[in-house]
Amino acid sequence: MEHQKELEMRAKDIMTESIVCVNVKETVFDAAELLLGSGVSAAPVVNDQGNVLGIVSEADLIHRAEIETAPRKSWLQRLLGSEATAARDFVSTHARKVADVMTREVVTASDEATLGELVELIEKHRVKRIPIVRDNKLVGIVSRANLLGALLSREPEGAVGLPDDKRLREAVVEVFDKQAWKSRWPVNVVVSDGVVHLWGFVEGEEVRKAYRVAAENVAGVKRVKSHLRSMPAAVGMGV
Repeated sequence: MEHQKELEMRAKDIMTESIVCVNVKETVFDAAELLLGSGVSAAPVVNDQGNVLGIVSEADLIHRAEIETAPRKSWLQRLLGSEATAARDFVSTHARKVADVMTREVVTASDEATLGELVELIEKHRVKRIPIVRDNKLVGIVSRANLLGALLSREPEGAVGLPDDKRLREAVVEVFDKQAWKSRWPVNVVVSDGVVHLWGFVEGEEVRKAYRVAAENVAGVKRVKSHLRSMPAAVGMGV
């Protein structure tokens, strides 16, 4: 278990440390120039101490009075809208300071956060990137691309000293025996030159696929040929 914890990847292992960020004192024009020049769609907004105060994105900058892209509201929306809403809309389309247009609710994570925790944050808050902080200071960014890079870093390499077919068969059977979805009917495993053949009956296509994937994940397996068949419903019901 301790060894597994050591191998567990964390935000600090995959984050991008060369961060494109905007100082809270800068203008919306500075922010637009930075986003455009850096080729990113959003950037954290920080103060002089490096604390994250918000995030500014292309979406915060495209509805502007200067280019006549401010949202046009129908007469009904204007009628039903409050003075506060109208004032907020005016600020978002006319303000010159980043502090006035940035999104203040920012989802951040510690540099010790696990990849699983990062994915949960990304999915829960429907964001594309997570600013990473240490001692309340911005130290990096983790995006979906960083997570894909982490996946590629774990791609299995060609096995050295491949096990013989007998040991390989034992390893595959052992993996199957541990699964909750294991078929109630016998599944026969035959291994020839590292190729695993599966024969027998299972309770449907999902279980058939799970057997194949489980075998493919056994170190030393070159290929899996599944000859598994779905058990007829009548047999499954005991008819």
